Amino acid sequence: MVDEQKINEILTRGVEDVIVKDDLKKKLLSNKKIRLYLGVDPTGVDLHLGHAIVLWKLRAFQELGHEVILLIGDFTARIGDPSGKDATRKPLSEKEVKANMKDYKKQASKILDFSKVKIKYNSQWLGKLKFDDILRLSAQFTVQQMIQRDMFQRRLEQNLPISVQEFMYPLMQGYDSVAMDVDLEVGGNDQMFNMLAGRTLQKNYNNKDKDVMTTKLLLGTDGRKMSKTFNNHIGLADQPNDMFGKVMSIKDELIGGYLELATRLPQTEIEEIKEIPNPREQKAILAKEIVKLYYGEKEAVKAEEEFDKVFRNKELPSDMPIFETAQKNYPILDLLCLPAGRQATVLASSKKEARRLVEQGAVKINGVVEKDWKKIIELQDGMTIQVGSRRFVKIKIK
Repeated sequence: MVDEQKINEILTRGVEDVIVKDDLKKKLLSNKKIRLYLGVDPTGVDLHLGHAIVLWKLRAFQELGHEVILLIGDFTARIGDPSGKDATRKPLSEKEVKANMKDYKKQASKILDFSKVKIKYNSQWLGKLKFDDILRLSAQFTVQQMIQRDMFQRRLEQNLPISVQEFMYPLMQGYDSVAMDVDLEVGGNDQMFNMLAGRTLQKNYNNKDKDVMTTKLLLGTDGRKMSKTFNNHIGLADQPNDMFGKVMSIKDELIGGYLELATRLPQTEIEEIKEIPNPREQKAILAKEIVKLYYGEKEAVKAEEEFDKVFRNKELPSDMPIFETAQKNYPILDLLCLPAGRQATVLASSKKEARRLVEQGAVKINGVVEKDWKKIIELQDGMTIQVGSRRFVKIKIK
């Protein structure tokens, strides 16, 4: 039996646009099984809550019995998607791509049932295209069509280069739809141009109208696009305490969007939360709900208790990464960049960042702010080093 309410939710919640919505709804109401996919380019090692929006959309289609494909863009990642970029993206090597996609399935399995998902790699067909195939592919579009993209217009206005390779990216992504002969592609709204290229190619090659569904974009904790580059992302692989703390750090004006896009709460409950006058209380409910979604109720409760312990009661975390060493003295900049704990936690990504953090008063040694970036730190067993409000390391002398 067709679940019309669930279909309406699929077509509306977190959705920016559907082309063509009436056609897609008609297919879904007919109980016809469709083939759909999400393409992910492994340009980094982490999937984050922004990716999760589309993964949950796939999960909804999966639960209705449709054929779901997770496409790993191991070929297109080596070209580089120009979407949203004001400069040409540096192409990745095959080795870098393989390293990045190593844990994608593990992370995505927090949402998808992979016994009901096909995983494909676009190198399987794009790597086999001959030059005459590429010429035929490129003949489907004009330079005028490509140059209409807003990012290219910005570069032209600023006299910045646009590579021919970047023109080829939407053709490559579009050909994925042809190779898999799909009925629907799902992706973030920044992918609309590329997805429409696939719609054109699917019509021209297979005489099939591929529908396109774009989801709203979840902004990062600081209000910019969620990206590891900006260090404002909340990763699916983040531990419960980190995930909770990052959600608590989002700007107040983002709470509504996170409730809609990053939780599975019903809309009536979301509206009730939004009526709570205290944003901190709203965020605490939101953070707990997100952690519960990926780690369960027990871990969510523990993460909330730990957050309150550190931020409300100003106590040290119960569990900190440990840096073990036999050396007794370290320059403070070196110390901040050394890996600690099983997950190789570092307090600063570089000496340049470490110096900036020290000068800004963001570094505490045993609870005392240290502003001298030239200082040599004499280590003691059990000493704690804190950077900002959420990064801690404990010293253990061997």
